[in-house]
Amino acid sequence: MRRSPRPPHGPVAIASSPWIVVGAGVVVMVVLVFVAMGAYRGRSPAPDGARPPALPVPSAVVAPSVPTSVPSPVPVLPGLSGRASGLPPSATALSGSPSAGPTVGATGRPTAARSPSRAAQGQPAMSGRYRVVQSFDGGFIGEVAMVNASARSRGWTVRLEFSGGRLVTAWVEGVPQGTIYRSDDGFTYVSGVEVSPGGSVSLRFHMERASSTPRECTVDGVRCGGF
Repeated sequence: MRRSPRPPHGPVAIASSPWIVVGAGVVVMVVLVFVAMGAYRGRSPAPDGARPPALPVPSAVVAPSVPTSVPSPVPVLPGLSGRASGLPPSATALSGSPSAGPTVGATGRPTAARSPSRAAQGQPAMSGRYRVVQSFDGGFIGEVAMVNASARSRGWTVRLEFSGGRLVTAWVEGVPQGTIYRSDDGFTYVSGVEVSPGGSVSLRFHMERASSTPRECTVDGVRCGGF
């Protein structure tokens, strides 16, 4: 018996069916078109709506202010004063011209004259010594040098009397000036500042048409030495 012939396989079958090849080509082209479109879209720039949101810029941080501490006033202890302390001006005599003109009081002697005081050893608290510094035609310059022998500061009063003549001026060497009280027979000079313990001061004066030897010279009522 004869066998019936078998249908052809492989390329013979494909060649016998051309529509299969065309269909496969169409499918491949469609796939390539989709692949190309996807690649084109991936390279295109993102639209404005797709841009990432901008990050907010942080504002400057203000450091908290530190309160300034005000120092509290130092309490003043009882019995202490806030004033600057200092020693009283010394009344030690210095050479030279007077620092300022003396105050001229009313004519006559001062109403409140100081009474003579004594030191603990019986010596006068303020002692004076008279001398003539310079003599010239028609007048002279005299001086009463005083020393404070007491233990505390003291003021002083000098009384000088002459036979006639006229007082031109009087001044204290190196310290503030005092007050002059004129009279017909002389003058009285009251100190402007006190003399410190152990200190000294000199009163000088200019007399015209008078003897260089006074009739009277006292310091706080105590007679001067030197004449």
